[in-house]
Amino acid sequence: MFRDDKGYGFNMYANFLTHFPPIEVVAYILYLCIIVHAIYALVLTIQNRKSRPVKYYAQNEAPATWQSKNMGLLGSILLLFIVIHMSDFWFAYKYSHKVPYIEYRTNLSTGEMTSVPYNAGAGDFEKAIFDTTDPKTGDPYEVVRVKDLHFRVADSFSNPLYDLFYVIAMVAVAFHLVHGFQSAFQTLGWTHRKYTPVVQFVGKWFFGFIIPVGFALMPIIYYLQSLSK
Repeated sequence: MFRDDKGYGFNMYANFLTHFPPIEVVAYILYLCIIVHAIYALVLTIQNRKSRPVKYYAQNEAPATWQSKNMGLLGSILLLFIVIHMSDFWFAYKYSHKVPYIEYRTNLSTGEMTSVPYNAGAGDFEKAIFDTTDPKTGDPYEVVRVKDLHFRVADSFSNPLYDLFYVIAMVAVAFHLVHGFQSAFQTLGWTHRKYTPVVQFVGKWFFGFIIPVGFALMPIIYYLQSLSK
């Protein structure tokens, strides 16, 4: 996403992810796990409220993190984000004609790349790569025609409201991942005085900071770039 290559790397990456069978299998398993996870959380919430319809008079003062007390709110934000994100990008890329095509032409002698919109017309396809020669100069070229998902991403990230929601969702992701990562070890009984601080460190900085910040930077940078155009 951050490479200055006219979206070439991202478009090739998106094409690979959606057409490599092992990744597609893992992706659909992940989608199923998300649905099961959401339904399971909803069922548990309903059962808890039915078992205790009236709140306790005395509040529980046991030490607990903010994210553990607000997993319902965080999970709801994430579920909404996943639905919007998947429909806007994944579904549009796979099952609709909302994503345009682009043609990249790379001069194999100089390495210079140019790009122009491409009209697939009746020859609808996912990707085409072939070599050709410029009839005027005789220079060899590599031509790549592929769906331009990068254009749709950049267009979506030019909307400040969309970007704001995306950043809020990444904050929810941070809290959700930190809590989930640490809780997984506790659930499995893999807690130890020596190793638990390492788990907490990895959960806090890798899942709670690096990953969410990296994704949150995408809409921010693309929006700033859209203002300069």
